[in-house]
Amino acid sequence: MIKIVVCGAAGKMGKMVISRILADKELVLSGAIEWREHHAVGQQIDEINITDNFSEALKLSDVAIDFTNMDATLFHLDIAKKQKKPIIIGTTGITDEGVERIKNASTEIPIILAANMSVGVNLLFKLVEEVAVAIPGYDVEIVEAHHNQKKDAPSGTAIKIAEILKTYKKKIVIHSIRAGDIVGEHTVIFAGNGERLELIHRAHTRDTFAAGAVKAAKWLFGKKPGLYTMRDVLGL
Repeated sequence: MIKIVVCGAAGKMGKMVISRILADKELVLSGAIEWREHHAVGQQIDEINITDNFSEALKLSDVAIDFTNMDATLFHLDIAKKQKKPIIIGTTGITDEGVERIKNASTEIPIILAANMSVGVNLLFKLVEEVAVAIPGYDVEIVEAHHNQKKDAPSGTAIKIAEILKTYKKKIVIHSIRAGDIVGEHTVIFAGNGERLELIHRAHTRDTFAAGAVKAAKWLFGKKPGLYTMRDVLGL
């Protein structure tokens, strides 16, 4: 069985990831991490105490899954690097400098860095590239919508789409919407003379991201050092 420690255990994503782990006979929850002053520290999840000691929890684990914030993620990354343990990073809003630190660490440990872990979104990435190649003369804009508590804008997924398009398009515009309880919606509009093509992905529940994270953990276990994406996990 693969032993997994979850960082951000009391957050919305962390709870769903843990639920997926507990329901999977191939996995075991070996650690649950929150920041030192979080009210959940000391509480139990399936006989596992939520703690702020990532280093000790990682020693008992095979893989770490991190849905926190940039500072916490990079702190956990350094510990994972020191212990030579693989880590899955689903945190968004990481700066270019932070991404470089992740890339450097991936020369020593296996890492999955994914702005979005859903199967559908990673298929969207592939389709966006194929359409951009097929219709290079079309204008392209991205519209992304999320709940009003999401701190980063544009979303990591929208930024990833823009990065894919940069190879094929000169101008890319991203529009961000923060409203209500929208889980996540991304629309890529290709507009030409007399027609337009829209690629849309709507997430109905965060559980789709949790399912992707658990799938990624199984895939990453035992891999060689390197920086991987969900497209590697899904074979796209």
